[in-house]
Amino acid sequence: MGRSFFKGRWTLFLLAAGAGILFHSSAAAAAEKVVLKYSAIRMTLPLSELEVFAETGKMSPGLEMLLGKAKKEPEAVRRYLTRPVKVTQKLLDRTLNSKVGEIILDEVGQVIRTPSGNANREALRSALVLSATNDNEITLLETMKNYPAPEVYVEGDRLVEAYGKLVALSENLGGVSERLQDILNKIRLPRL
Repeated sequence: MGRSFFKGRWTLFLLAAGAGILFHSSAAAAAEKVVLKYSAIRMTLPLSELEVFAETGKMSPGLEMLLGKAKKEPEAVRRYLTRPVKVTQKLLDRTLNSKVGEIILDEVGQVIRTPSGNANREALRSALVLSATNDNEITLLETMKNYPAPEVYVEGDRLVEAYGKLVALSENLGGVSERLQDILNKIRLPRL
């Protein structure tokens, strides 16, 4: 057992420790509260209340009051929180790290944002890509859950607009992916 054996073990240990810290940090940094704003009405709710509402339709008293005062139909809000947008994580990551992606992030970032508005593009990119990682789809609720800050601010009046931008992104990426796959098929390269 030479020096290279121990060096390899040490490197493996450091990589494992780093991965553990990374995964522990990202779980701890996920949003726990949502500051939901409709017009002049603003309320801070635990994200778990929004999850329960999205999954079951049961509203907390605070959410019920907020949606009532804002004159928002609860079922419509539920639909936009949970309706999935199909997009592959790999293609989403590439796109959001381009100039076009930055424009999209800036637009959606006006609806779902950090409390200070600083580093919003990076936070939203991270939340979207993480949301698409396991199932190649994203929802607004999942994006909020994966937001890398203790609180996420949401402009409730513009949720439909944010959802529309995510759908448009998905459709554009899907079209690009299909066209690229057609080209690869014609020149007989492996599938993406």
